[in-house]
Amino acid sequence: MSARVTAFDVAARAGVSQSAVSRVFSGASASGETVRKVREAAEALGYRPNVLARSLITGRSRIVGMVVAYLDNPFYPDALERFSRAFQSEGYHTMLFTLPESAPERECDRIVQQMLDHQVDGLVLASVGLSDALAARCAAAGIPVVLFNRGQSGSALAQVTSANRAGGAKVAEFLIAAGHRRIGHISGWQGSSTGRDRTQGFIEALRAAGWELAGIEEGRYDHGAAIRAADRLIENDVDALFVGNDHMAFAVMDHLRFTRGLSVPEDVSVIGYDDVPMAAWAGYELTTVRQPVGRMVSAAVAALLRQMEDMSAQAGIEEIDGPLILRGSARRPEGLT
Repeated sequence: MSARVTAFDVAARAGVSQSAVSRVFSGASASGETVRKVREAAEALGYRPNVLARSLITGRSRIVGMVVAYLDNPFYPDALERFSRAFQSEGYHTMLFTLPESAPERECDRIVQQMLDHQVDGLVLASVGLSDALAARCAAAGIPVVLFNRGQSGSALAQVTSANRAGGAKVAEFLIAAGHRRIGHISGWQGSSTGRDRTQGFIEALRAAGWELAGIEEGRYDHGAAIRAADRLIENDVDALFVGNDHMAFAVMDHLRFTRGLSVPEDVSVIGYDDVPMAAWAGYELTTVRQPVGRMVSAAVAALLRQMEDMSAQAGIEEIDGPLILRGSARRPEGLT
């Protein structure tokens, strides 16, 4: 078995000091010529720096923790992939933690302890269903936190969301312009700021135009709950449904067409929220509000990097507006193509 190649071996081959090798692989200041010689020597010897050992010296793990409740919603795998690429480009690795919605306090404590054990440098809370207590525990432990696609009322934490209230209003205005008269809403989980804001914006825009909802049911961002909510609203003769996210909207469309025998949009228009890639598939052609996930991820990464470099950096709240994407699942206003 060959001996492990060390930084001293690389230094000897490159003709530099061991501290110069450390500077190159830690990203510290080094001349271009030193970087070239060290990289060439490391490649020739097959040297790989010991990241764990380096973290003990620097006090930085170069690991960012990401906490989600579940990955059924296709919005989150897409966002997580973007986060991973973005943090990798900054020299960080990501570690995924899962925590069910409304998890008990002891489960929150376990996740916090795991993150402390792995010495994560920062944390992205990327799910609307996670307890506010988790964010508070992490912040108290000195871990910089950014809330992604969720808010926390009265919090000093950095928050990045789409403009949820404005998005809900856009849906209401579109459905009214399309001539719908009995409009229903399958909301997201109302325990989340995201679900509440989309619903509030939708209802406020309807009332501003002199309309009231024909019915509202909570879908909780759950496939089965959304189907049951759709059944109750269809019994109330709605002719349009605003569904709180695309994940639920797909379930509702399949149920209306294949179980209830209804035509979308001829019998019932359906509008979602997120604009995940599946929304453009020919089997759905879902009209939906686009969450600009690329811009949201970039904003969240920038906010977390700022805090990891300077814990006193001010944490702001950023809402990023997204358009209503018109496809075939909703009847359009006359004259609009």
